[in-house]
Amino acid sequence: MENPIDLPVSKKKIKPNRKSSLWGQVLGRLLKKKIALVGLGFLIFIFLFSFIGPFFSPYVHLGVDPTKVNQAPSAAHWLGTDKLGRDVLTRLMLAGRISLTVGLGAMVMSVTIGALLGILAGYYRGIVDQIVMRIADILMTLPGIPLLFIMAAVMSEWKVPTEHRLYIVMLMLSLVGWPGLARLVRSQVLSLRERQFIQATDALGLRDRRKLLNHLLPNIVPLLIVSGTLSIGGAILSESTLSYFGLGVVPPEASWGNMITSANSLIDFQKRPWLWIPPGLAIFMTVISINLLGDGLRDAIDPNMKRR
Repeated sequence: MENPIDLPVSKKKIKPNRKSSLWGQVLGRLLKKKIALVGLGFLIFIFLFSFIGPFFSPYVHLGVDPTKVNQAPSAAHWLGTDKLGRDVLTRLMLAGRISLTVGLGAMVMSVTIGALLGILAGYYRGIVDQIVMRIADILMTLPGIPLLFIMAAVMSEWKVPTEHRLYIVMLMLSLVGWPGLARLVRSQVLSLRERQFIQATDALGLRDRRKLLNHLLPNIVPLLIVSGTLSIGGAILSESTLSYFGLGVVPPEASWGNMITSANSLIDFQKRPWLWIPPGLAIFMTVISINLLGDGLRDAIDPNMKRR
């Protein structure tokens, strides 16, 4: 029998098994989801198209041109012109800025309000929980679109300046959108309160502010990311609906919703499809892409939530 000391020793270095971080694992799972990557790719394209594209358009600073009214797509105007002689492609880019800004702004405000109130309701419970949840219940029992119409009509009566309507629309959408998220956050916080790490913070005598910001909030960030991503599509659709009925962003500012209103007659609908198909397609593809990305993020962050 050979002496174990004389056995050849491998010179290959054994690398320690290092586990990747949580967000590294999430990114790895997300990169495996082709549909989510398709959605992400289109969103990157639409952001570049809307925010960078106008810098390359020769028509961005041109106003009304009566000599080019309702022209069909051509080499000079790839998507034709509208009833005021403006380039539709350039208007589509500028409208994308407004619609995407409204969607992102409404998402940030609704996530901020919903997360803050949900954390407070779930952590303190009692009277705070009762007040927050009853307000959320009242708002959730009201149909969203009619409620937005009422608020928009009141805003019109107050004669809000055109340049301020964008911010008012974002505020209205956030007020309608926060109750559902607040309920999700509250249920998550109620579950986290019983965990050992929160009980340890009680034993250490940490202040409530530190518990909420340093221990509870980081644990609900994945939920906020998924909910926030999915809410952007809803906000874009709601803004487009309001603008279509003249209660959201109004001309001369362009949004995808009020671009569709330019096809407000049967002749426009039948004979001039370039007026309404591009903005309608932009809304459809953007919302679908956001939903695909949101579903991919949900499954990547918590594989247990994957649809069966």
